[in-house]
Order: sequence, then structure tokens, then C-alpha cells
Amino acid sequence: MKRRSIIAANWKMNGNLSLVSDMVSGLNQLQLNENVEVVVCPSFPYLPAFSYAAQDENLQRMIQLGAQNVSEHQSGAYTGEVSTQMLQECGVKYVIIGHSERRNYYKETSTLIAHKVAKALESGLTPIICIGESEMERDSDQTNTVLSAQLQPVIDEIGIEKFADVVIAYEPVWAIGTGKTASPEMAQETHHFIRTFLADNQVDVAEKVPLLYGGSMNAANCEKLLAQADIDGGLIGGASLKVDEFKVICSAAKG
Repeated sequence: MKRRSIIAANWKMNGNLSLVSDMVSGLNQLQLNENVEVVVCPSFPYLPAFSYAAQDENLQRMIQLGAQNVSEHQSGAYTGEVSTQMLQECGVKYVIIGHSERRNYYKETSTLIAHKVAKALESGLTPIICIGESEMERDSDQTNTVLSAQLQPVIDEIGIEKFADVVIAYEPVWAIGTGKTASPEMAQETHHFIRTFLADNQVDVAEKVPLLYGGSMNAANCEKLLAQADIDGGLIGGASLKVDEFKVICSAAKG
């Protein structure tokens, strides 16, 4: 079975209305391979602007809108939080959950992340679940143990069958924003472990889940990374703020 390829842009706390306009104009000229989806995840204030701009350019079929986070609550006295319903009213289809920066800076646990994944699925959003190890954990051969521990609470919360409706992004923490990148072979080895871990629970589901690489993928290394058997796309950080470079990565996705 052929899995879909996904290239997702994570702008983090960067960008402005000018970048929204430039990105929409640039992506309007993009020629994608069949079975490739592009997801753009700007900061919350720019979600409506991106949605409206994409509609004006008739890009809704090719470009999906994503958010960088979501609350595990549907509504209530949670100052500063954003619900799935709010995101949907902005045209959001995907949501990044469990990014290493959320785990590290805001102390989000794998249990909380599992609750968020469940809420997103319940609302019809597609979660992009981020997992990854630190450099110390990689150096001490703990990568597989760490990734398993991050995935298992989600499996326990939603059941393995629901993984047919999620995306997983492997983001080695030591390669995020550092300029370091896992070699294609190293990245493939880890992606293969993730798929095998899922297959130990259910083979059919494991074959359907798109696995993205999220460690400093850029225009120079994207082709070799995306050529690997278990790497179905990328979660792009810094390179997604540069329209021309992001277009190169999108065009490299095979589908």
C-alpha cells in the first residue's frame, strides 16, 4: 500500500502577515507529485489570514492548514489555551502535538500529549505526534526505549486502530535548530524501528501511518532523506520560513 507523503511547515514563533502572503503566492506555483500533501502551521494569530489567502488562491485542495498546539480541554476557564473547535473555525485540519519544545519548555508529559491526541481525533483533526530523543539518550543507545515510552501512552489512550488517522514525526532533539542532521541511513533505521513498534501492535495500521523526519531537513538534504523507505515526509522548521527553499522540499516528496 502506498502511503501519502506529507511536508509540514512548523513556523514556530516566527513569521508575519508578509510571510503568509509570500508563502501562499509561492506555493501557488508549486507542482506536487501525486499523493503529496503540504501542511503549513503558522502561529495562532495568522491561522485565519493564511486560510483566507489560500481560499483566494484556490489552494485548499493542495495546501492544508495546521496548528502548532491544542488544548486537551474543549472549553472553560483555561486562559491562553485554544480548543479544537476554535482551530476548526479557522480552517485547521492538522495539529502538531508533543513537539520537543512543548515537552521541554512547558513540561508536557506523554500522558498529557496522549489526552491531546484523543481530543484532536474526537474533533476530526489529524494529529502530527512528535517523538524524539536527546543527544545524551542517543549516545547511550536509549533512542528506541525513549521513542517507545513516548508512543505507548498514546496507544493506551486511543488504541492502535486509531493510529490509522494520525501522523508521526520523528524529531531527534539534538538535530532541531542545531544544523545537525541524522544521516539518511540513521534516520531510516529509526523510522523503521517506529514502524516495527507499531506493527508489533497491528501490522495493517503500521503500514498506513505516515512517518515524517523532523530534524533540520532542508533543500540540500531532503532528497536523500525522502528517498528512504520509511520516511514519508518532513516536519520542517527553519527552512519552512524561506519560500523558495520550502518549495524545493515540497517538490522532492515522492508520494
